[in-house]
Amino acid sequence: MARSILIPFGLAAAMTFVGALASTSSLAAPFKCPKVGGDFVFGQEANVNSLDQMTSSTISTRNVAMNIFEALMSRDESNNPITDLAETMTESADGLTYTFKLRQGIKFHNGKPMTSADVAASWDRYKRVANERNILNNVAGWDTPDAMTFVVRMTKRQPTFIEFISSFSQPIVIFPAEFKDDPSQQLRTVGTGPWQLVEFLPGSHVRLKRYDDYVANTKYEERTGFGGYKQACFDTVTFRIVTEPGARVAGLKTGELHGVEDLPALSLPELKKDSAITIVPLENWWVQVASANTSQPPTDNVKFRQAVMALLDMDEIMDAATDGNYRLNVGFQYPHQPTYTDAGKEHYNQKNAAKAKKLLAESGYKGEPVVLLTNKDYTSMYNAALVMSEQLKAIGIKAEMKVVDWPTSVQIQVQATPSPGWNYFFTGYGTQPALGALATMNFFMGSNPNYKPKEGGADPVLAAAWEDMNQKVDPKERQAAFVRMQARIMDQAFVLPFGALTKVQGVRSTVKGYKPFRIPRFSNVWFE
Repeated sequence: MARSILIPFGLAAAMTFVGALASTSSLAAPFKCPKVGGDFVFGQEANVNSLDQMTSSTISTRNVAMNIFEALMSRDESNNPITDLAETMTESADGLTYTFKLRQGIKFHNGKPMTSADVAASWDRYKRVANERNILNNVAGWDTPDAMTFVVRMTKRQPTFIEFISSFSQPIVIFPAEFKDDPSQQLRTVGTGPWQLVEFLPGSHVRLKRYDDYVANTKYEERTGFGGYKQACFDTVTFRIVTEPGARVAGLKTGELHGVEDLPALSLPELKKDSAITIVPLENWWVQVASANTSQPPTDNVKFRQAVMALLDMDEIMDAATDGNYRLNVGFQYPHQPTYTDAGKEHYNQKNAAKAKKLLAESGYKGEPVVLLTNKDYTSMYNAALVMSEQLKAIGIKAEMKVVDWPTSVQIQVQATPSPGWNYFFTGYGTQPALGALATMNFFMGSNPNYKPKEGGADPVLAAAWEDMNQKVDPKERQAAFVRMQARIMDQAFVLPFGALTKVQGVRSTVKGYKPFRIPRFSNVWFE
């Protein structure tokens, strides 16, 4: 029997998963490409190390792979969970069983029909190798009673289960069952989406082509989020890796690039005067952060981390990182979100050198190198590290920059604890804050915690609050747990949130249907 369930953290107040979520009962006119053809060339700012979403947390991977792969569930334009490859999802009255009926006629890019056996194999691999496999911790197992039914059995009720599995942070993408033993980072790129892989040359480009046997979800009239009714209008989409901001601007102006992921703020006045270019800003793109390596000295010392937190001038860091295109932002959600909290604000943007020096002395710091791990693919990360380095040096901290490309920096950061060779890792919390508080806090309690706890387990305060975020039935209690988690992270300086960055994208004016989103979407987009 289907029942309504509560979706926490500002998603939907309550939804019934009978049939498709947020769907229409009858459709008069589903989307049809006004024009078909052409090669859309997109200038992406960072390298792609893999198209294996299960084991790569990078935005650059997600940008490409989300157009190729699909999952049982996704999120709509307003961040509400919706069915995707699933036709329906029902939850048992006791919350211990979820039953997914699959959509009919779905084929993988290799022509194989999708069945529940493929879903089970995909979930098997996710539980074995995925970075966020902890989202399945309360799952007892899954069954395939028939070719079009997939049943998940829980060890205990988890009110946030659907929120987790509908996340497109690192989704449980569905692939052919015969690939389930593919090693980490090496999943073969065969999905069910409207685009299929043609060529992947790391450091250069990724080329996709229209999948002619794609079966659109006819419960919708239009694309919504990464679900809905999707159609590939272009013949091909080419992701070109263009790490230099000036080159992205030049390519957009000449028409060599039809769209770009990021435009530097200083270029915007000139570009806005160009009638051949459309500027498409997306506020609150990410929270610019630096994660502390608490398994390595001197950042294993809380007094040292608190000294750094007390010192930093976030305005100076964010101004350099974004050319002034930012807002100060306490914590890990945005003020417009219902989950936002300013818990820990007393620790943010203190700019207190005297307090920092006192804490530094109490930490016993003796001039050891403090390594800032960053990259030049994302200019904002590099510039943030550069300014933070100078601020640290000003009070006698021996700051050193370690600059590699973006995929390499991520690989260094995710190495098993203890993780040597760095003290602060520069990144942006983007997709996860957009998905809500739960997805963001999973950075700290996942299979590869972002703050690198020492051997012996996670911080007990975080662990207790995380349990409440997942298990409390009342959404108010789950929100209170998030407030406790953020307050603890700020107090212990596990992560330094600098501020919120605005991402400004751009397309040629001949491109129609392009709408900025957490990940660039190329379905339902066409050339005029």
